[in-house]
Formats: sequence, C-alpha cells, structure tokens
Amino acid sequence: MARRQEQESARSGVTEVAPNVLRMELPIRMPGLGHVNCYAIVDGDGAAVVDPGLPGPGTWRALRDRLKRADLEPRHVHTVIVTHSHPDHFGCASRFVRESGARVVAHRSFRFGPAPPGHAAHEVSVDDLAVQREDSDSDAVEAAHAPKPAEGSWNGPTPWGGERPRPPWRARLRWTAMRLLGASSIIPTITHPVEQGDVLELAGREWFVVHTPGHTGDHFCLHDPETGTFVAGDHVLPTITPHISGISSSPDPLNSFFQSLDRVAEIADVKQVLPAHGHPFPDLRERTRAIKRHHDERLDKVKAIGRDIGPATVGAFSRRLFQPRSWGAMAESETYAHLEHLRIAGEAERRRDPKGRYVYQTG
Repeated sequence: MARRQEQESARSGVTEVAPNVLRMELPIRMPGLGHVNCYAIVDGDGAAVVDPGLPGPGTWRALRDRLKRADLEPRHVHTVIVTHSHPDHFGCASRFVRESGARVVAHRSFRFGPAPPGHAAHEVSVDDLAVQREDSDSDAVEAAHAPKPAEGSWNGPTPWGGERPRPPWRARLRWTAMRLLGASSIIPTITHPVEQGDVLELAGREWFVVHTPGHTGDHFCLHDPETGTFVAGDHVLPTITPHISGISSSPDPLNSFFQSLDRVAEIADVKQVLPAHGHPFPDLRERTRAIKRHHDERLDKVKAIGRDIGPATVGAFSRRLFQPRSWGAMAESETYAHLEHLRIAGEAERRRDPKGRYVYQTG
C-alpha cells in the first residue's frame, strides 16, 4: 500500500500556505503518523500558532527551528490556538506561555482527563486519545506519547463490557516519570475559551470558530472567509479519517461527527483546507462527502457481519470489522460507536449477556 500523506516524516522547511499563514511540520513518532502541522498566523505583533505538537524537548527544538526559519522566536508568539484536547495538538502550549506569556485559545469544553465529580464523562478523556485509522482498515494508531491524566482513568469497565483503551505501557511509564519530575504543567490553562460563532482577530482578518464535535467533543475549526482559508485540525484530513470513540457523553458520537461534517460542508468559498496531518487541499465539501461515504460503508459492513454471525459482543464485531493488527480496545471503541448509531436508528438491538457484556443483533 502506498504511504499516506499523514505518514510522511516532518520536513524542516516552512511554507506559506495562505496569506500570512505558515505551515511548520513537527515530528511525531506514532504508527501511521509522521508529523503534525503547526500553523503560524503572522501579524504585526508577532504570530499565533495553531496546534504546537507533542510535549517534550524534541518538539520544542523543532518549533524553535521552524520559527527561526520564519524570522520568528518563541517570544514573538502572542497566541496559541489548540483545535482539540489531544497531546499532539496542545503539547507545547504551556511552554509558549512560559516563554512569551502567550494567551491560550481552545473550546470552552476543553478538558484532558476524567470529568470532575458530579459531571458527566466527556468525549475528551484519556480513553479518547488521538487515534487515526486509515480508510482501508489498517494501522489503528495508539497515542504512544499520551500523558496520563489521573489514577484510575485507564481502569474500570467500558459501557460494552470490554477493556478500556489506554496508551501503551511505555507511554504510561513515561507519564509516571514526567509526573515525578513535576511535568504535569504540560496540560495548558485555557485563558481564552471560545465556542461556535466566536471571532478571532488574526493577521488583520476575522477568523470564525466552527465547533465540530465528533473526533473529540471540544474540537473546533477556524474559517477565514476573506481568503477562503479553513484550518481543519483533525476533523477533516486528506487521506485518513479520525478515530470516533464510543466512550462519549454524546449518545451517538458518530452522528455528532456526521453533523459536524455537514456543518463545514455548507461553508461557501473555501479555497484552501489546512489539516493537522497531511498536505493542504482545496475541496472541503468533496472530502467531507468521501468521509461520510466511508462510514456509511462501514455501517453496511457492520450490519452484514451481524447477519453472518448472529447476536455477538462488540469484541466479536470488532474482530470482523478490523484487521488483526488493529484489534484491541481502540478498535472496539469505534465499533461500539457504529453499533450504537445503528441501534439508535432502529437497525440493531442490544441486550446484556450473563457476563454483563452488550450483545448486538443486526440481522
């Protein structure tokens, strides 16, 4: 299989991809992902940066190098914009705060870790860390560098009765070491929360906040109608689709994702889409349609699996839906999201088996 755009290694060059918008590729080491795009939106006061990569000294060195190539320094960064609460998008935000006093912009529902007591579980928990799946079913990508937010968040049953998704043991060991060294401040304090319809003044232009829940509940994009530029984060990627977790406060996270795709598809005159992984591309509407077709095909496949195997657990469906190399808790979480979408639509039935696991029937 040909390498996907999102798998390409980060390049050190800095390119202008829209008026006063620079693309800076930062290295990440995750199966299936070779870089994350950090965009610098430059103005007379310095720059705003969007999605400043993973936490750690390697990313910070790469950021300093890219900024230098653009005749900028960390002290010139007055704003950090975080499209959603996954570590490869907020990792160096707190470092910019320390270096330049930058404000941090994220959606008002930004949260990394378990919900406070008395609050419903939110889409953006550690169980929902950035996992990308190629359209061909291969390469489910675990968040190998994800920090651990709180004790116990990787334990306990899932709604469907399987194991909770969690980062690999190396990442959990790394989190423990970072916590002992006092590195918990990598999770940024959001100084300027935003929501749907808010406007940010960047590079002398108005950028509109477009809330796009699905990949996470706090995901948002930015639209600049003056130049037709659309900063897409992980919501719309050029050749892969974002993980849709079944562990969510939404009763139907897949439907939330569909609605968000429809929302951005309606935006007129988008000339350039700037994704968080992969290369910029022009046709936002067609890409949203392709992603929806992909999920419709997977829903049809889930129904076909049910007709073939009869009533079955989420794990059994998942092992038929995904290739063996992708089996595990993350694949089960996305399978559960698809099964719940079918159940809510009246196309599947659900019950508990004697072990307390959900059993679905789609035939």
